[in-house]
Formats: sequence, C-alpha cells, structure tokens
Amino acid sequence: MAKKFKRTDRDRPYLNILDFLVKEKTFLGIVMVGILVAGIATGFGRAAMWVGFFFAAYATVANDSIQSLGTFIESNKSKKWWLLWLFVGSIFLVTVTWSFVHNDGDVTYHRLLNPDGTTDYPHPEHFSFFQIIAPLVLLILTRMRMPVSTTFLILSVFSANTSGITSVISKSLSGYVLAFVLSFAVWYLSYNAIRKYFKSRKSHSGWMALQWIVSGSLWAVWVMQDGANIAVFLPRHQNLFQFIIFALTIFLGLGLLFYLRGDRIQEVVSEKSRISDIRAATLVDFTYVLLLIYKLFISTVPMSTTWVFLGVIGGREIAISLSRKKKGKKHRNKAFRLIIRDFTYALLGLIISVALAAAANKSIRDALIQSIMG
Repeated sequence: MAKKFKRTDRDRPYLNILDFLVKEKTFLGIVMVGILVAGIATGFGRAAMWVGFFFAAYATVANDSIQSLGTFIESNKSKKWWLLWLFVGSIFLVTVTWSFVHNDGDVTYHRLLNPDGTTDYPHPEHFSFFQIIAPLVLLILTRMRMPVSTTFLILSVFSANTSGITSVISKSLSGYVLAFVLSFAVWYLSYNAIRKYFKSRKSHSGWMALQWIVSGSLWAVWVMQDGANIAVFLPRHQNLFQFIIFALTIFLGLGLLFYLRGDRIQEVVSEKSRISDIRAATLVDFTYVLLLIYKLFISTVPMSTTWVFLGVIGGREIAISLSRKKKGKKHRNKAFRLIIRDFTYALLGLIISVALAAAANKSIRDALIQSIMG
C-alpha cells in the first residue's frame, strides 16, 4: 500500500511556490509578454522610457497601496470604489501639478533633482534591460503579497553610484526604527484607554471626516516622497505633454486599484488587528503621516516609505500583543511572526534591488565587487 504523502513545514515553501505558479498562469503570462516587450524596447531610448514608465506607474502604486491607501481602503469597504478613487485621484493631481509648476517641470519635489541642479539619479540616454524590467520584478513580488520597497527596487537601478543607494538605505532604516518605537509607545501607553473608547463597534460620524482628512494628507505626502519612483523613467524636467501623460496614467491606474480594492497586497493590512475599525485606521495613518512629514523636510534624499509603514504597523502589533491579558501568548506569537515575515520580505526586496542595480550599472557592480573582495 502506497504511503500517503504528508505535507511538512519543510515542504511548505516549495509547495507555496508551486501553488503560485499554477494559480497565476495568466498573470505570469502577462509578465512574460512584458519582459519580451522590455527586451524589444531596450536600445530605443524614447520607447524604452515610456515602456518602463507604464510598467512602473501601476507596479509602484499597486505595491505601495498597502502603506498609503491600505487602511483607507480597508476601513471604507462599504463606500463606492469610484468615490474613493475620485477623492484620492484629485489629491494626486493637485500635488503633482503644484510641484510641476513651482519646480520648473520637476514633479518629484526635488527627490530626483536637487535645487542646485545636481542629481544622484541622472536620466539615462539609453535604458538598460534591467532598468525596464525592475517594475515587472516589483509586480511579481506584489502579486506574492510581499511589501517590498519600491524606492530600493526601482530607484537603485538608476543610481549613478553606490552613495545614491547607501543614503537611501540609511534614511529608510532610521525611519523604520523611529516608526516602530513611536508607534509602540503610542499604542502601548494608551492601549487601555483606546480599548475602552473603541469598545463600541459604532463610531461617531466625526471619525469619518477626520479619517478622510488624515488619509488625504498621508496620500499627498506619499506622492511627494514616492512619486519619484515612477517619474524616474521620465526627464527630470518634464514638458507639458510628458506631464499630462504622467498624471493621467497614474490617475487611471488609481481607478483600477480602487476597483480591485487594493488587490492581493491588501491582505498585508487586512490581517492586522482590527485595522478595519475607522478609528484604529485613523490613528495608524496619523502616526504614519507625522513621520513622513518629518522625514520629508529634514532631507531631500529619497526614502523607503514602505519600511516606515512596516515600522508603524509592527510597533502597533507588538504593543497590542503585550498589552492584551487574554490569549496574550497566542497573540504575541502571531504578532512576532507577522512582523518577522514582513521585515524579511522587505529585506528580500532590498537584496533583489541591489542585485538589479549591480546588473544595470557597471560602476555600482565594480564598487560592490571591490567591497566584497576587501
């Protein structure tokens, strides 16, 4: 009699990968077509620029939706998707238009182009294959529900030298630590009061207005920080035609994102403790936007907002797990597993980013080899 196959923890990673390949045949087929288009476009400067931009426009917003829009989507499930889209889309258009007008065609609030005209991320005359497929790699990781940093994954392949990467890593790591500590302090010290006040499932109508204000502010600040991850494919000073294509593409991409309700990556937010409560979502977003505003004004160096968001969510989960009296051990173990998993995925994204940057840029590749060889 044949032995019955039993799945073990050792087998699970391989089985998950196989399940992903079987379930996502259509998606992977689309990605393969995208890679083929990227290969054809490589060497044709203008075509490569627009192909890379269109890939980045959806991939970046789709992945980063968990941090800038995730709690907003989760706590507004009962609202029409097009209403949420028009609200967020209008804020996007106003934010990028302001930068375009006041910064002479620069839509990134000096994230890619310093006020003195210097940049660590020059616009390439000829795009490499690895620069064009970077958004496709991001799209695959997003489909696998990995909250990786788009700043690391996309900007790194455009960096002129290793300093452009190390400065982003340094700022992002400090942002993660600061976010984790601040979020932990807020939720741990006020847990009993929050639990008592939020005990009722019904919330005051004022919370809805407050959340939309906070979420709108968060989205605007996110665009100021991470809009560079999409605009990096376009000239540092855009003309009117390029700006219209840039703004309209992302506006329509946001519509698709809200129609899909965040798609697969939204589960990273949905699985967290009572995050669908509009009051909890508002507190998370308020903590997050304060940190982004602080980081936005202390330096024009790009930063991984994903890492800051994971710090906010991680600090909250640990604080709640330590504050709970009932089922404390079970919840703590779950919280630690979620935090370790999210951080591991973000770290994996960083490793892939550096590998792509080294493949796309000879100077970075030589510097990494030299540092490894000592």
